[in-house]
Amino acid sequence: MREREKVHREQLRVEAEKALREAGLRLDQEKRDRFEERYLQERRRIERDLRQEAETKRQQELPVLQERLKKEFQEPSPGAKSAPAISATPNH
Repeated sequence: MREREKVHREQLRVEAEKALREAGLRLDQEKRDRFEERYLQERRRIERDLRQEAETKRQQELPVLQERLKKEFQEPSPGAKSAPAISATPNH
């Protein structure tokens, strides 16, 4: 197993233990193991849902971004008038 995966799994295990402590539960080893398993299962579900929400939002915003960038970087078409130049001398 890669080192990063090991670190991530250990971090999740520590978080599950913390959740157990914060819940104030005193469980035997079998129930502790089941608590940790359920915690990790629910944690994966939450993370999956968050990834899915982020992807949905990204897909909704990409067309707007693409259109904005298209307008920003689009070369002016031949014969199109450019914006009028601003005078550097003040009007009196």
